[in-house]
Amino acid sequence: MKKGRIIKALACAMALTFLVAGCGAPGESSKSSSTAGESTAASSTTAVDQSWDKVKEKGELVLGLDESFPPMGFRDEDNNIVGYDIDLAKEVAARLGVKLTLQPINWDSKDLELNTGNIDCIWNGFSINDERKQNILFSDPYMKNNQVVVVMADSKYNTLADLKGKSVSLQATSSAADAVEKNNDFKNSLKEVVELKDNTLCLMDLKTGNIDGVVMDEIVARYQIQMNSEKYRMLDESLAVEEYGVGFRKGDLQLMTQVNDTLKAMAKDGKITEISNKWFGKDISIIEK
Repeated sequence: MKKGRIIKALACAMALTFLVAGCGAPGESSKSSSTAGESTAASSTTAVDQSWDKVKEKGELVLGLDESFPPMGFRDEDNNIVGYDIDLAKEVAARLGVKLTLQPINWDSKDLELNTGNIDCIWNGFSINDERKQNILFSDPYMKNNQVVVVMADSKYNTLADLKGKSVSLQATSSAADAVEKNNDFKNSLKEVVELKDNTLCLMDLKTGNIDGVVMDEIVARYQIQMNSEKYRMLDESLAVEEYGVGFRKGDLQLMTQVNDTLKAMAKDGKITEISNKWFGKDISIIEK
């Protein structure tokens, strides 16, 4: 009997030990499982940049542009989209082994078009500035530009000060708008600033006398004056100095690097010089210089 009681006592003690241990184990197991779950969730929310892999897999690079922005990207007499940026992009796409698809967009919605995945990049005389860099990943700059004012060739305006009390137009949400906004003295001297869809409409308003000047990119202004020398001229003063770059989604470093490296290679082997001479009669590119 004594021996039996001892055995029962030992059995009870062992059972109590397992019970206590069992009470602690579920908590520890739950904590461990929770930690593992959090780790898995965290890793799953960490985006992996596959931007170039996706473009390569679909075999297509979709370029968003304003189709009324000569000579960077515009429609010719046969309704084909042509231009300096278009020639650059075609060469880049060919070297990367993918098809180039040109997608005209509303310039007001360019960020939305990019971030929703409708286009892979914005490549159309796209000026780099600090505000845009907050939401856009840019390539290296490949061309310099200024914001200038275009007036009618026979107008009496020769300086920015001459436009005091007058009306100017510009493309909505463009760097021309930013340039005017940052030049308070000039902006406050004006009667009004009219924002339109594109520079073509702005120049039409200038021609009809609805406004007195158009704030626009010097690259575009020089092309328009070259094509219509009897109509327009450009004031000597500029409102801002800028640089053009190719814009990508903020996380698409892989794709941007592929395009950027290809542009550098084109600069080194003379292809960019060739394209620049075609459109401007000289090499005005700045990449790799």
